[in-house]
Amino acid sequence: MKVNIAIFASGSGTNAENLVRYFRASPVARVRLIVSNRPDAYVLQRAKNLNVESVVINRAQWQSPEKLVHELKKRKIDLVVLAGFLWLVPEKLIGAFPGRIINIHPALLPKYGGKGMYGNKVHESVKRNRETTTGITIHFVDKQYDTGSIVFQKTVEINPWLFSAGFIAKKVHELEYEWYPKVVEGVAEKILMAE
Repeated sequence: MKVNIAIFASGSGTNAENLVRYFRASPVARVRLIVSNRPDAYVLQRAKNLNVESVVINRAQWQSPEKLVHELKKRKIDLVVLAGFLWLVPEKLIGAFPGRIINIHPALLPKYGGKGMYGNKVHESVKRNRETTTGITIHFVDKQYDTGSIVFQKTVEINPWLFSAGFIAKKVHELEYEWYPKVVEGVAEKILMAE
């Protein structure tokens, strides 16, 4: 038996593709579905290229997620993984998957988290505040942005005087690609052990 994962993504989907490829070789979990809130998001093309089913949802379906929950349950989804998904997760969805929605944030929370803090906005803030370290935080999702319990953090040293926000982003992406699949797999293993 494997844990079935649904990935939620809003953008180009590099992390989503990395996760799909990683879990193709995993004995623990597999990616069954990719969900996006943007019909033009490149992650949907990646899903097609990778032969993974995808679904597009709109704002109304998100705010009243009963149909989405039904679609996830129909596919026997055990774990929801956010990979660059920008909408706040509604309480009804959290209630349907308690302790089973995980997110990655491109900074060391609680610093540089919260509404509006995503992507380059985070890296620009890190540079502007002359931080000498940054990194990633993988955490469970609760009803606010970036406040759920932390599962894993990894740091990288940076030089804010020499490094551009783009270079900082590259360093953080490297951590995301290396660690997010491994940490998600660890969470999936715990789900299997609990069943």
